[in-house]
Order: sequence, then structure tokens, then C-alpha cells
Amino acid sequence: MRKIVLSVMVVAFSLALASTSFAKKKGYVAGTAGAGSITGTVMLKGAAMAPIMEDLSKGKNVEFCTTHPDTKDGIRPRVKVSAAGGKLKDAVVFIEKIDGGKPWGDAGKANYDFTKCDIVQKVLAIRKPTKAEKKTGGILTVKNNDANILHNPHGYSVVGASRKTLFNKPLPNEGDVAEVTKNIGRLKPKKDKHFFLQCDQHNFMEADARIVWNPYYAITGADGAFTIDGVPAGKYKVTAWQPYVGESTQEVTVAAGAAKADFTLAAK
Repeated sequence: MRKIVLSVMVVAFSLALASTSFAKKKGYVAGTAGAGSITGTVMLKGAAMAPIMEDLSKGKNVEFCTTHPDTKDGIRPRVKVSAAGGKLKDAVVFIEKIDGGKPWGDAGKANYDFTKCDIVQKVLAIRKPTKAEKKTGGILTVKNNDANILHNPHGYSVVGASRKTLFNKPLPNEGDVAEVTKNIGRLKPKKDKHFFLQCDQHNFMEADARIVWNPYYAITGADGAFTIDGVPAGKYKVTAWQPYVGESTQEVTVAAGAAKADFTLAAK
């Protein structure tokens, strides 16, 4: 009798597990774009963070690194927050969750250039590659464009004061490329939001990205404006994020045509 009861319990437990696995929601499903869009502006309330005045004479490759056009008397300003007239540049605006819609295309792909001891792309958006993309690559790369200069791109997932290394790849020669698509395959939706890139040889070389889980995002220009297109009709939580200011979320209802969503982030 005990064996029969035990067998019934094992079968019931197995069915419960199977039911849970079938009920597990899938991630974003690429399909057809919607007829709606979300447009708006991201503003900064308060004074922008002052540039960090980097003394390049204290680092490596001084003669070369000081050829950067923004350098004066060996000092180069590093701008972390840019907001002319209160209009916030390089804020990532994105839909938090959406089941499906337009294809990914080039969204979420990032190709960083290390040039004149600087990272050209300051704020981007990156995504987790599919299983197939882990093999083919092309989702995240870093290129050394500096002759006779060793760069060492180090990529992290940042949560508060904590950093988790995703990759650490030396690029000793001009033209060397770090193909790190496979390395970011460990990203997880509930844990990873902020990607940070730094050169271990020249730690003043920095860049940031928001980790996105669907292609519905945009990055503001110098005018603080953004447009997210191809959005299916529905209600969405939309967030504006800047790595050194913070974020703000609001609910936006989208139909055919443009829905308006303006954001204000407060300077820290």
C-alpha cells in the first residue's frame, strides 16, 4: 500500500513540475510592428553633475592620450551628465515589459570603439544574445583603434555598488576586436540592468549601457527628445533612465498614432 501511495505522490509531483514548466512565460517574441509610437522629452531638474577633470599626466601612455582633442594642458573633462537648457542627453527611454512586437533588427547591438584613449560611444543599450547568436557573435564587440597602445576592455553588470565581471579581454594591437557576445549570455532579466565598460589600462575610459529585454527603446539626443516607434496598442510602463541621474517610470496608453510621454529626472 505504501508503494502505491508513494508512486501516486511521485506522479503528482512530476505532473506539477510539468505544469509549472508549461506555464512559464517566454521572453519577448519578435513578430509584427504595431501602428503606435511614444514620443516625448527627458528633462533634468537641477544642475547637471560637473565634469570630472582628468589629469592624464598621471596615467599610462601620456604622450598619446593627451592628443585627444578635448585635452588642454594635460587635463581632459569627462562629462557624465549632459543637459543643455535642462534637456537631458543620453537618457535611455524604454518599455519595461511587452510580450511581442517588431523584430529586433539592430536594436540592442553595441560596437564600442576605443579611440585616442577614449570610448566613442558613451551611452548605448545592449541585450542578451540568443543561443544562435552566442555562436555567430555580432551582438557586442569592442575594437582597439589606437596604434601601439594596449587597451583592456572590462565589462561589468552593475547593481548599486556591486560589480559582476562579464568579460575582461586585452586588445594589444590596433585593429584588434574583442567579440564578447557569448560573455553576455549570462545576463538575467531580474538581476541585470546596468552595463558598465572600462579600460583596465586607462581607467578614465568609461561607457555605460542599459540592458534591454525588448527592442522598444530610444536614446535621447542633445535636445532631450526621443521616439519609440512600431508600438502595438496597449498600456505600458515606460521608464527614462540615465546612469548618473536615476530613472522615472510612468504608465502610457498607446493607440494608433503618437502617445506623449515627458519625463523629468532630478539631478543628484
